[in-house]
Amino acid sequence: EVQLVESGGGLVQAGGSLRLSCAASGFTTYAFDDYTIWWFRQAPGKDREGVSCISASDGSGFYRDSVKGRFTMSRDGARNTVYLQMNSLKPEDTATYYCGADRSYYCSGSSPMDYWGQGTQVTVSS
Repeated sequence: EVQLVESGGGLVQAGGSLRLSCAASGFTTYAFDDYTIWWFRQAPGKDREGVSCISASDGSGFYRDSVKGRFTMSRDGARNTVYLQMNSLKPEDTATYYCGADRSYYCSGSSPMDYWGQGTQVTVSS
């Protein structure tokens, strides 16, 4: 089956950086490049929210306003891996981060995910 595995989370001080990875495997009918990939996060007591997306169509994407200019998403098709480079981290970035794969062409924000990873914890201290 298709699996998504996140890594790279940890504890970092405010202003620091982390790079999250989402490694995908097990694709059969469709390939990794056919999927739009999202990063989501969920903090305790809060709703899950979309953080960033990179499209299957042309690599264009989306960043929520609170992370624009600080987070950068990229895709390595040869490794079936997407990355989220997070710079200038703030305590409010603390959450469990999940990647999801959506068999669609664009970052519409309306299509449900076809696959989810298990999540990786990011904690930003003051």
